[in-house]
Amino acid sequence: MSEILAVEARGLTKTFSKGDVKALDGFDLDVPVGQVVGLLGPNGAGKTTAVRILSTILAADGGTARIMGFDVAKQAGDVRKTIGLAGQFATVDEYLTGFENLDMVGHLCHLPSTSIRPRATELLEQFGLADAADRPVSTYSGGMRRRLDLAAALVARPPVLFLDEPTTGLDPQSRLGLWDVIEALVAGGTTVLLTTQYLEEADRLANRVVVINAGKVIANGTPADLKADLGATVLEVTVGDHDQALRSAELLKDLSSKVVHVDGDSVEITVEEGPSVAAEAIRRLDALSIPILGLSLHEPSLDDVFLALTGQKTEVDTEALTESTKRRGRKAKETS
Repeated sequence: MSEILAVEARGLTKTFSKGDVKALDGFDLDVPVGQVVGLLGPNGAGKTTAVRILSTILAADGGTARIMGFDVAKQAGDVRKTIGLAGQFATVDEYLTGFENLDMVGHLCHLPSTSIRPRATELLEQFGLADAADRPVSTYSGGMRRRLDLAAALVARPPVLFLDEPTTGLDPQSRLGLWDVIEALVAGGTTVLLTTQYLEEADRLANRVVVINAGKVIANGTPADLKADLGATVLEVTVGDHDQALRSAELLKDLSSKVVHVDGDSVEITVEEGPSVAAEAIRRLDALSIPILGLSLHEPSLDDVFLALTGQKTEVDTEALTESTKRRGRKAKETS
């Protein structure tokens, strides 16, 4: 018996900037019913473009996509009734209260008037916002706004939920709280497509991870399988400064068939024989009087998988995310 798919995409293509930028270049995706699939990739990889096409916001140039059997291009109305979408930035109305936001969404979704108030009350309670239900959203914290945004996406009880970097910019406590909510939704039968920059998020939430780069899928599997495919051990050596790290990388590159990565004053290598390679690395660096300030061996993480596949660390987006958070904070202060 074939697996029932909540989301199915085949050969999706999308080009921007007068044909110069291929956001998607033959993108394929399968999301089984009742599972969480994490879509990972560096900035510009095509994650958000894929979500916008699957949610009917954007038209693809080529390829096909179906949501619970409905064709995204030909049955857009049916698709919109089937999905919920929470994007990178909360889209709730700051001048309305939390309850008024959910009440408005209920009317926009054409729910029966008698069911809207009970549904809004239920969601506010579920997302820990009952005490703030009658407060203007302009007084909410970032984490509260994100929870309200997710609640709004669930007013109509959609079986499929798209979450486009839902925890970007949140503090660790708020992020963990949102993870708990997502896990509860999936336990209740909701299917989730999650794009994220946080590798621990995908590791915790996703049944399967799809890595996308330059508009194409470059890896697909469970978090455990992707980590197992990378190699046995990651060796990280910290030296005195960046120049010494570059010298060390050149000196140690033949110890592995994988690409050696330099990040600041540290060098990372994926190796098969961790202890013996570590000993050889120490001997080589000591022979050239390169000081070793730290050395560790650890099992591969999703972060290591991401680095090996894309040549980038997820931290490359930290500065942008921090600035984005600052801008939202400034805007909230201006309007409060």
